Amino acid sequence: MTKKYPDHHVSIRSRYPEYSSILSDLGKVVRKSGPIDHKHSHLIQLSASAAIKSEGAVHSHVKRAINAGATPEEIYHAIMLVTSIIGFPSVAAAISWADDILMDK
Repeated sequence: MTKKYPDHHVSIRSRYPEYSSILSDLGKVVRKSGPIDHKHSHLIQLSASAAIKSEGAVHSHVKRAINAGATPEEIYHAIMLVTSIIGFPSVAAAISWADDILMDK
């Protein structure tokens, strides 16, 4: 799966390269600092993305989770696990955003 960033993301990265680099480095350092593997870290971040209702972050972490070896079943389960916390409407929206990536295959 090739990396295709949304236009606004590309714009921010090109206008603020130092800021973008720091954010990228932060993510790498945090992932390396603990015992959770790459796949599971993206599934956790996917759940958090659903919780904050961020369509772009859901898209991003679905792609990253797939690249890290997650199955579609694991992706949908990571989203559904937060139903009692964020509610069904938010989960349904996140599933539709995951579908944007998973059904495009």
